[in-house]
Amino acid sequence: MKRQFEYGYVRKTSKDKEAESQLSALHEAGISPDNIFVDQPAEKKKFKLLADYIKTGDVLVVKSLCQLGDSYGEILNEWKTITSTLSAHIRVLDIELLDTSVKKECVSGSFISDFFLQIISFIAQQERIHIRQRQAEGIEYARSQGKHLGRPRIPKPINFNEIHDQWRAGIISAEEAMVQLDLKRSTFERFVKERKEELRKEAKRT
Repeated sequence: MKRQFEYGYVRKTSKDKEAESQLSALHEAGISPDNIFVDQPAEKKKFKLLADYIKTGDVLVVKSLCQLGDSYGEILNEWKTITSTLSAHIRVLDIELLDTSVKKECVSGSFISDFFLQIISFIAQQERIHIRQRQAEGIEYARSQGKHLGRPRIPKPINFNEIHDQWRAGIISAEEAMVQLDLKRSTFERFVKERKEELRKEAKRT
């Protein structure tokens, strides 16, 4: 019978203590230091290398689900790759139910783990929907109160009309006008439109 190997995976964060906690948990779980793969923050190079080592029946051990990905979608994809494509197992130390390598009262650990993951995924999805709804409601309420959303608008420079008139007269270029006013092109163009509307209204009154 083929020997079953256990591999550990650690994905570091910006906090050194978090990495130490992961390594300590894997050591306590009996994972050999030679079989532990460690990735730097925001990387998964060693994880991809680990996929080449894992064979049918092997077990990947992680301290928590977040080591597999940054979102539940990514976590589920990695989970399916390991358990279905590679026919290996996963054991999550922080959640006892998430261990596909064991039998639990005539029900496979894989079945229970997959079911549990689907529940977690559903809850996360519903929470994202509720967050978006709350954000939309908050934005709508703020607008109804006449509040400006987003970054504070840059105030129009006191000398804008003077510089604007020089630009319209061809005395200076648009680039020179933006430099003198210390404005980005998008902001300059917005003020130009506002000035155009002001001049139009003045012309109507006369």
